[in-house]
Amino acid sequence: MATKLIDETVDRIGNEPISARMARKAPVRHMDPSLVVTTLLLCAYGAVMIYSATQSKQSAAGLDPGGYLKRQVAYAVIAFGVLVVTSVFDYRYLRAFAPFIYVAAVVGLVLVLTPLGVTTQGATRWFALGSFRAQPSEIAKLGVIVALAAYLAERKGEVRARDIAVVVTAVIVPMVLIYLEPDLGTMMVFGALTGALLLVGGAKIRHFLALGLMGVGAVVLVLQLGLLQDYQLERLTAFLDPTPDVQSEGYNAFQAKVAIATGGMEGRGLGGSNTQTALDFIPEQHTDFIFTAIGEQLGFIGSAALLGLFALLIWRALRIAAMSRDIFGSLLAGGIAALWIFQIFINIGMTMGIMPITGIPLPFISYGGSSLIVNFACVGVLHNIHMRRFL
Repeated sequence: MATKLIDETVDRIGNEPISARMARKAPVRHMDPSLVVTTLLLCAYGAVMIYSATQSKQSAAGLDPGGYLKRQVAYAVIAFGVLVVTSVFDYRYLRAFAPFIYVAAVVGLVLVLTPLGVTTQGATRWFALGSFRAQPSEIAKLGVIVALAAYLAERKGEVRARDIAVVVTAVIVPMVLIYLEPDLGTMMVFGALTGALLLVGGAKIRHFLALGLMGVGAVVLVLQLGLLQDYQLERLTAFLDPTPDVQSEGYNAFQAKVAIATGGMEGRGLGGSNTQTALDFIPEQHTDFIFTAIGEQLGFIGSAALLGLFALLIWRALRIAAMSRDIFGSLLAGGIAALWIFQIFINIGMTMGIMPITGIPLPFISYGGSSLIVNFACVGVLHNIHMRRFL
């Protein structure tokens, strides 16, 4: 009788069986459906626009009009599998493996600059894996977020000048390698990630002032030493010129603004034959300039719907950062939110003429396997943090 009473006492905490408490706390019971649904809607939105932006050009070339769409759907299937994997294991294990993740990211950036890398239009940014091209700089974005989050989590909000130096040094290494590709847009992304993670990690105002002065000094030094090629400098400064040469450096920005303006309120419809999208006036419209196709074909309403989906995604990321059980989770979620905010702002801004033209894709929307898979992995990490906020 006594043994039975002891067993019953051990099996219960308060007035609830231990098994019931564990079931209630199981990660699967705390999934975030809105995060996953928003991600899938963005992915579907992007697939439709990729098809609309490429089908005319593909048909004119005698190729499969749905070629880009089929490849993007294949990437999406792989990406969803990555989301599931990154949601299942406990994200806190990433903290222990952060140094290895960082080293792997740097090694990938080094190897792409060797003969293993593929050069396209003067840039060496990809590995050719059959018909798939892997871009290590996209993977390095998440790798750097994990590495910096792990390091700053150890500081527990007490960030000192020495910690700032370590963080900046850790980021400069991949930035230099990415500069050599060259890819100025992704370099800017790494700079934004550094600032966001330091802010969440507890850096002081004096630290940001010092970093700002260092940044200005670095820009002046780069310009004085002529480290930027003429075409790079023209692309970065063309948006500041009120009357750019629309036949050269101002061409892309001019055509992008014309396309968005002609969309009006409701747009000119998907797949129209008499549009700048169909006539291929804008280069790389299925990748960096895909927002011009959205503005022209779906108008203000379609563009606002896309921005609404992005706002919901970022709100969920920031909410997860605030609700995280530990500072490491908050830093991860904050870094991912900053990654999306910066890329969305720069990508859409450059098509509207308010930001310099850089090779930054629009998350979940632009064509490309590496970007899509990494963004889905980011969603998986967020989902992981959300599911384990009580454990």
